[in-house]
Amino acid sequence: MSVRAALPRRRSASLERGAAAPRDLAEARDTTHRRASTFSLACRLLPPEIRDDVYLLYLIFRTLDDLVDEARPEAVAHVEAASAWAQGRPGDRTREVELLDRMASRYPIPRGAIADFCDGMRHDLRHDPLITEADVDRYAYQVAGTVGIVMSAVLGTEDPARAHAAAAALGMAMQRTNILRDIDEDAAAGRCYVAQETIDRYGSLAPGSRAALVRDQIARADALYAEGLTGLSELKEGRRAVAAAAAMYREILREIERRDFGACAGRAVVSRPRKASVVLRAMSHALQ
Repeated sequence: MSVRAALPRRRSASLERGAAAPRDLAEARDTTHRRASTFSLACRLLPPEIRDDVYLLYLIFRTLDDLVDEARPEAVAHVEAASAWAQGRPGDRTREVELLDRMASRYPIPRGAIADFCDGMRHDLRHDPLITEADVDRYAYQVAGTVGIVMSAVLGTEDPARAHAAAAALGMAMQRTNILRDIDEDAAAGRCYVAQETIDRYGSLAPGSRAALVRDQIARADALYAEGLTGLSELKEGRRAVAAAAAMYREILREIERRDFGACAGRAVVSRPRKASVVLRAMSHALQ
């Protein structure tokens, strides 16, 4: 998800928090803890002075995604307002735009990534089909790779170009993991985020008949994780948190493998003890 991101000297944590309305900050924390348990656990490893800003970023992306996913009447207006902000055009002063302004006053927020995220939201509003694997990669970049880029800008980077490319890959890996985890949920809701060419190649998305397809998709996600993790060394802060988040998400793939590659319907869930174990390993590697 490009200027050299040498972050400005940080103010105290209380002043950083004061940049956002207390109500927004409280909602950002609550939304992260309720809606993104894995991400929330990883956030606890962030330096306190930037943790709340990451919660606020999550609130921005989550709000837009929920408006679109729930087909709310105001979804288009909010997406277009964020897109106008990203392109430097006049637009509605939605709460997301107000929060983006606050974030951009403290961090080198990559506006191109915000614009690309809005393109992903438009994709969902139009219900565009995903025909090829390139389509899936493009979509995964738009809705998740962009988030990784913006997060890396907040954490600070040694080499923005290298860090942003890796952050985009890591976000895409997580999105592909979500697609596999939610494959049955999405099918029940009439949605499909697996490329049609891949379904045609392997024959079926049905439980018990999709092992070869799932193996293929896991391999694609694992390759993106490997690419994304090369960017850890580029981050000025938050390396342990990013490594932990990646490890917990990647463990979902291992859980899918343990469940015979989708032999049974349902979401693959990683237990808390297993999450703790993979986080400890990931943190130790991140510090090497």
